[in-house]
Amino acid sequence: MKINQHNTPSVLFVTTFPPRECGIATYSDDLIKALRNKFGQSFLLSVCALESEQEVHSYPDEVRYVLNTSDSTSFVQVSGEINRDENIQIVMIQHEYGLFDAEHDPDFLLFLRNIEKTIILTFHTVLPRPDILQRLRVIKIAELCAQIVVMTQNSADILVKDYGLNYSTISVIPHGVHLVPYSDKKSLKSKYGVDGRTILSTFGLISSGKSIETTIDALPSIVNNHPDVLFLVIGKTHPTVAKHEGEIYRTTLEKKVKSMNLDHYVKFINAYLPLDELLEYLQMTDIYLFTSKDHNQAVSGTFSYAVSCGCPIISTPIPHAREVLNNDAGLLVDFENSVQLAEGVNLLLTDESLRASYSYNGLQRIESSVWENVALTYASLFQLLSGKIQLKLELPEIKLKHIQEMTDEVGIIQFAKINKPDISSGYTIDDNARALAALIMHYKKTKDAEDLRYIRIYLKFIASCQQQDGAFLNYVDENGDFTDQNQQVNLEDSNGRTIWALGFLLSESDLLPGEVSMMAERIIRQALQIVDSLCSPRAISFAIKGLYYFHTYKKSDLVRNLVTVLTERLMVSYRHEGELGWEWFESYLTYGNSMLPDAMLCAYKLTGNPIYKETAQVTFSFLISQTFQGNSIKVVSNQGWLQKGKKAAAFGEQPIDVAYTILALDNFYTVFKDIEYLNKMHIAFEWFLGNNHLNQIIYNPCTGGCYDGLEEERVNLNQGAESTVTYLMARLTVEGYREKKQALQVLAV
Repeated sequence: MKINQHNTPSVLFVTTFPPRECGIATYSDDLIKALRNKFGQSFLLSVCALESEQEVHSYPDEVRYVLNTSDSTSFVQVSGEINRDENIQIVMIQHEYGLFDAEHDPDFLLFLRNIEKTIILTFHTVLPRPDILQRLRVIKIAELCAQIVVMTQNSADILVKDYGLNYSTISVIPHGVHLVPYSDKKSLKSKYGVDGRTILSTFGLISSGKSIETTIDALPSIVNNHPDVLFLVIGKTHPTVAKHEGEIYRTTLEKKVKSMNLDHYVKFINAYLPLDELLEYLQMTDIYLFTSKDHNQAVSGTFSYAVSCGCPIISTPIPHAREVLNNDAGLLVDFENSVQLAEGVNLLLTDESLRASYSYNGLQRIESSVWENVALTYASLFQLLSGKIQLKLELPEIKLKHIQEMTDEVGIIQFAKINKPDISSGYTIDDNARALAALIMHYKKTKDAEDLRYIRIYLKFIASCQQQDGAFLNYVDENGDFTDQNQQVNLEDSNGRTIWALGFLLSESDLLPGEVSMMAERIIRQALQIVDSLCSPRAISFAIKGLYYFHTYKKSDLVRNLVTVLTERLMVSYRHEGELGWEWFESYLTYGNSMLPDAMLCAYKLTGNPIYKETAQVTFSFLISQTFQGNSIKVVSNQGWLQKGKKAAAFGEQPIDVAYTILALDNFYTVFKDIEYLNKMHIAFEWFLGNNHLNQIIYNPCTGGCYDGLEEERVNLNQGAESTVTYLMARLTVEGYREKKQALQVLAV
């Protein structure tokens, strides 16, 4: 769908911009891309590029204006052009002291004063202990802006304590980082010709402020203990430095390396690397070294990128590093202290578990800073400050990458460490049954022949778990053997879930190869003999859904009677536990709750019994009242669940429960045609995209995986089979629902 450029509100970024090579240009480009990816239909984004007499470039089409910061008239001219554009709602200014020099400071303040739009300004540097002139300048800037953005809490504190600003006028939005797939370190080293080396690295536009000599001075001690070390200095000289000083600093470093006989241990990569290549260099880094000697540096994009790539970090104690590393995610060393740096590197290189701990803790801490989350925070600020911007999250592209990587010839592996399959966790029929249903849904949509390979793997796994009496075992270890857990855990729910997946496969048999349907039918018919023994409400519900689907494939009095028997068991539970204010089948709400009314509605569709329809609607309405709060969903916490008459626990939400809610909403919409079910489907799916209490994404668009849970203060970054597969089912269910909803709204008008 194309966005209407004439009536859509617009946000204008005043910033340096590529092809100019500087950190703020890269920052703005990344932020704009993230905003477009998440909110492409909500607002337009354009750029007013900052340049000077020394920095003149040819820009892409998104750059609508150019502000020459060396020309006083340019400030007046551009502000007038901005005011004449009625669509511009927000002017988003990136501020760094080097971009607006003292000579033209009055011009910049006049520029702010002249703009008749809402202004948001991001300070990339906040100087502590300012002199009188610095303090007055920042105060004047803040008075002319609707909101000030800084990237660390330390910067916000300085603005309040040293400048007298009010916290209410300040937003802390961290520097964004890229999601990365966490590729294999060994294979990346081979790709870049550094096999067998232990990689230390630093990157960024090179200037003396990086204090790279601190690391070079530390290398003899490091090499003495770890002779396989290689220090990569990644990046070209900063363009501004190159224009004024040439390559003096780099040349000095190269001479120092040669004089210390360190040529074998240092490599200069004198280039402004493409993003994908840079991220690979960082992922193969064993320890990242950040040695800035600027005590007042508020934030560092290079530091953030290194943390996001899983690098264990040793850093000088700039405020940004102190906040992120915070004792258990990296080491801090004094400015320009090569002895401490060497000691830190030697410590980490001899302690692999400590490096792994720093890497994981850093990833956990930086997760809220991924560009998708940063974009969500900025967009919410745009909406708050503009009366015309209404946010609508874009649906992510459908990806099977992570599911495919989690699947081997046996089946889909149960757990992952971040996004890497953890084969030691083995396999479950639970996950393979869900994966079977999800891949059938995907094949129905795409007719991608590759899906059939995975469908066959999951179906074969299910067949291998079936016992002579028709029941299924659940747990299989990495060697393909059944584990003792099968004797220790009630397997009813696993059996019901498997019948659901098999029935769903048969309901789509017209799409599938004949031998696949024949195999599924043989398995489910053998399983029918254990259906009558199911007692667990969730196992019963899964089985009802599976039998409903089976009945659409081949009508059968036996199946119809089994559905009636199972549904009556649910009705007995409902009559026993249900009461005014607690219209439910049990005295508690636990996991997969939506499956119960969903199954009840399937029973109505099969039998036509109106009692089942009424019970489905009443119980689902009760469940919705417990999980939807305005324009957000908060599913039942797995921290103690929700007991009748007691207060619900606040945190501990799982993707599977949100996904099952979406499946149920889809079923209820098909029966009742109530657009409110579509509205709630929209709300529930946005939980994966950041509409949750942490305002953080749960689905990872880089890997195609889904995080395993939403806790009180963090997201569980592991991307296991259960969460990833159920996310895919939810994503496929909502495909096209927005168009359907919009069409219905038009008809209603």
